[in-house]
Amino acid sequence: MNLINLKNVVWKFLKSLASLNFSIFILLLICFFSMLGTLIEQDESLNYYQKYYPMQGSNIFFINWKLITYLGLDHLYQAWWFILSIIIFSASLIICTFSVQFPSLKNSRRWKFFSPQNEIDTNKSIHNFFSKYNHSVINIIYSLVYYNFYVFHKKNCIYAYKGLLGRIAPIFVHFSIIITLLGFILSSFFGYTIQEMIPKNETFHMKNVVRSGFYSSLNKNLSIRVDNFFINYNLDSSIQQFFSNLYLINNQIDFITHKVISVNKPLVFKGLTIYQTDWQIDALRLKLGYNNLSLIQKKLIKLNINNKVCWISTINIDENKKIFFILFNLKDNILISNANGSIILNVSLNQKFYVNDTAFCIKDIMLNTGLQIKVDPGISVIYLGFFMLMISTLVSYISYSEIWVNLISNVFNFASSTNRSVFFFEEDIIKINKFYSYHTFAILLNNEKNYFRILKK
Repeated sequence: MNLINLKNVVWKFLKSLASLNFSIFILLLICFFSMLGTLIEQDESLNYYQKYYPMQGSNIFFINWKLITYLGLDHLYQAWWFILSIIIFSASLIICTFSVQFPSLKNSRRWKFFSPQNEIDTNKSIHNFFSKYNHSVINIIYSLVYYNFYVFHKKNCIYAYKGLLGRIAPIFVHFSIIITLLGFILSSFFGYTIQEMIPKNETFHMKNVVRSGFYSSLNKNLSIRVDNFFINYNLDSSIQQFFSNLYLINNQIDFITHKVISVNKPLVFKGLTIYQTDWQIDALRLKLGYNNLSLIQKKLIKLNINNKVCWISTINIDENKKIFFILFNLKDNILISNANGSIILNVSLNQKFYVNDTAFCIKDIMLNTGLQIKVDPGISVIYLGFFMLMISTLVSYISYSEIWVNLISNVFNFASSTNRSVFFFEEDIIKINKFYSYHTFAILLNNEKNYFRILKK
């Protein structure tokens, strides 16, 4: 008795979990959580949230940094309650698919013979068309098959249907959503994102992780070398594109692969994707003295002068005098000015020049390239889910139509049903009617001709 009660409780629970109202509620809940994720910046530092979401002040919905960190709203898409809501929604779709959609599909493939007159009285969804045809079962079957119906015949009853894909499509819609959510969970559990700002000619290991899944792990056997970084400019000195020449190296210092990446053209290697995201000018490398024996490096500071971006560095010539190095872009020469702002020199890389009898030579401009390294094992699964969702959504617009024909007192009684596009289905019925009448008339006419030939003989 307890076992029966337990089964009833489990069945009621699964039935409520698979209900349409519950699925819509969970879906709206996921949409609300996703909306919060777009309003609240994700994966930022604690100082960031303390600055922009203080304990006192006017914030949206009175959200402060303590509430954000306590509920995990700073990494909402990896929060346990968000992933739990996705798992519940997936379970609801799976149960609905196996308890409702598959039985409905199985029922749609069965032949259903009945008297249409009785069905009309009890089922208002059926659209009825009655015609009195001359008796020809073969012709009505041929007419239905001609218009792509699957026909079943039993004694004086005919059942036909078409558009079964319209019944299969909801199943694929469910599976495509489940596959998409599975891809998201894979990305949350096993994916990670790294942001690096690396000088050119440097080799580095991946370490500056900004987001990581619960079960993600870095590839410690791989290092990346930035062999070069360069920028292409337009004629008006605006930046057209910037590039990084990257090499992937293993522990044996063997080059694995190589590519020059740019914005929207990343390097992809065995699930690892390296994007070009940013760049910056870091410093000047100079040599001093007549023999250029002294090598120094001076930091460049980014400034905005008259709405024009430039980089400036200073060096002291003596106790009372210093000069400024001014750089506007990488393709033009470097300007040198005094403390009064007057330009005294215009030099290029590796050009020797003198200030107060001191020899200078700018050997290099130190550039950093901004790279985003991303591992996302669920992205291909998500793409597959969305592709299936688009195809199945289009297929779901195919109408599922049924036709019943019964021979009663040497007269065909005709009834039909469709789940959508009633107007077009009525047009199909008219075409079937005309097609059948034409062929029946042609057969009768041919029979009469044969009959008169026999009489003449």
